[in-house]
Amino acid sequence: MKLDHLAVAGETLEAAVAHVEAVLGVPMQPGGQHPVYGTHNALLGLDDGLYLEAIAVDPDAEPERRPRWFDLDRFFGPARIGNWICRCEDLSAVLQALPVAAGQPVPLSRGDLRWQMAVPESGVLPFDNMFPALIQWQSDHPAPRLTQQGCRLLRLSVTHPEAEALSDLLLLQDPRVSFETGPAGYEALFDTPHGRRILR
Repeated sequence: MKLDHLAVAGETLEAAVAHVEAVLGVPMQPGGQHPVYGTHNALLGLDDGLYLEAIAVDPDAEPERRPRWFDLDRFFGPARIGNWICRCEDLSAVLQALPVAAGQPVPLSRGDLRWQMAVPESGVLPFDNMFPALIQWQSDHPAPRLTQQGCRLLRLSVTHPEAEALSDLLLLQDPRVSFETGPAGYEALFDTPHGRRILR
């Protein structure tokens, strides 16, 4: 299991993009549509093969499946980091080893990109949606095709009242990711062309 990308949700895609660009001081680039869940996104390439995604419900699309992933049907308020996504080489095997309802693999696509993602039937991931969404890429990874803007993720803090239990479930060894006990939320520290910035 490896850190793959972060997702910043917004009531609209414009709001999510504006939040990322205001905090990090660099432009995002267009992404595309996700027909299965009726969402759309924009992207920012990060160092180390990671990327940042701004995502929201697409008002012009009718989803093929509900509830939508990432709990977007219930999202409201200011744009913010809503999820973190971890990559697996064998998603089905990883899910079998997890004693929590992390979801079932759903085949997805955007343009020529193909992947499977574990999505719970409720659309809500365990630990109040703080459990990572698990992904297995079945095409080339999107990060190499993204324009680099000089941003690097230095630290991702995942906070939850049951942070220790959450950490113990994950087969993740990444010094950038820390788990803190407290109200559910995320804080990501980035190195940018404008200095260090914190995205929440």
